[in-house]
Amino acid sequence: MRRNLEALIANADALADQFEGYEPKDDDFDAPVPPLMAVKLAAFKRDSAEKELAAAVEAAREARVSWRKLGEAIGTTGEAARQRYTHA
Repeated sequence: MRRNLEALIANADALADQFEGYEPKDDDFDAPVPPLMAVKLAAFKRDSAEKELAAAVEAAREARVSWRKLGEAIGTTGEAARQRYTHA
């Protein structure tokens, strides 16, 4: 068993050296995103955008912007905006 542990440690050291010495190439940044990762990234962006929108709506309401104007800015009715963001 000791020999396997030594081999594992040697392999880990080799991988660490390879990682630390890696210099990215220009085309590394153009690699396609795997489909499931693209879905996760899009969901993260949607969640972030929704939080940003809710904060912006809250700030606008504090500045006494009407629900009608907020609805127009969001692309919906004032009533729909009020229902969606009153408790956000």
